[in-house]
Amino acid sequence: MSNHSYVTAAHRLLDDATAASLAETFKVLGDPTRVRILDALARGDVAVCDLAELLGLSQSAVSHQLRLLRSMRLVRSRRDGRHILYTVDDNHIAGLFEQGLEHVRERSSTARARRA
Repeated sequence: MSNHSYVTAAHRLLDDATAASLAETFKVLGDPTRVRILDALARGDVAVCDLAELLGLSQSAVSHQLRLLRSMRLVRSRRDGRHILYTVDDNHIAGLFEQGLEHVRERSSTARARRA
């Protein structure tokens, strides 16, 4: 590696704590159930009972996944009468989800085009 490119790259590297936090975020997003939950929540506020019905899971299973997503600050909740409604925490999370989905769809369409 040339000395110049190494010095330039070294100044832009993530620090250890930031890299660990980002890796943990992607790790949490590595579960299909949590991805499906984020998909539903990216479309609007949803109660646990409705998420459970929509995903075909028990309310307990959905609540467990939501606790993990909340602890990572990927989703947030608010009370509406007797229900707790969940939504994605902010536009960054929705954008990350959309970019990942776009990547998967592009990769999938490229693979189909190569087979044709």
